[in-house]
Amino acid sequence: MSEQAPLLVVNDLGHMFSNRGQKVRVFEKCNFEIAPTQFVAVQGASGSGKTTLLLACGGMLEPSTGQIRFQGNDLFSLPSSRRTRIRAVSIGYLFQTLELVPYLDLTANVRIATGVSSSVANQWLDRLGLGDRCRSYPRELSHGQRQRVALARAIAHEPALVIADEPTGNLDSRNSELVFSVLKKYAEDGGAVLMATHETQPAAFADFVIDIENLDLLKATVR
Repeated sequence: MSEQAPLLVVNDLGHMFSNRGQKVRVFEKCNFEIAPTQFVAVQGASGSGKTTLLLACGGMLEPSTGQIRFQGNDLFSLPSSRRTRIRAVSIGYLFQTLELVPYLDLTANVRIATGVSSSVANQWLDRLGLGDRCRSYPRELSHGQRQRVALARAIAHEPALVIADEPTGNLDSRNSELVFSVLKKYAEDGGAVLMATHETQPAAFADFVIDIENLDLLKATVR
């Protein structure tokens, strides 16, 4: 575990939603901290609440109960404009839906969201195995390749926290390991990573694993 002050603190978090007039509880009493240099994986079956937890930690979905503090700020007590600014500067988010711009090439897709130079954008694309596709368009790529473009876009501006929702869901084992390795290296270099996955492989990379269905912190093997 990192000895640095926590970057993200989640206290007694819970969320529920209404379905046909009935209250449906997604999760409750979720508690954990993430400090710089830590890689944390959230595991659970589809529909268990992984995406809901990540959206809350990214300041995009206000939880029903509990508190999320990021860089010392209570995220949901801030004005929405301040929260948006924090997300733009300090949090990189990879959505399951990817959200790539279809009429921009890969370099421009990374740049438009991060403001980095073309050379920096291309360096991240290269690290993710797409160095020879920088001038390609999203429609010319497989879904797995587009996933890696979206990760490059989330990470290129070197935010304090990278949040990745199922970043390897459509990747083969070789490219899954590449993504995990890039995220692990990012954490080792001073960033922090919060990643949702249904795979078991991240246990070999993560500092700890959150079992969203049981809300247990499972100490993972650290390489």
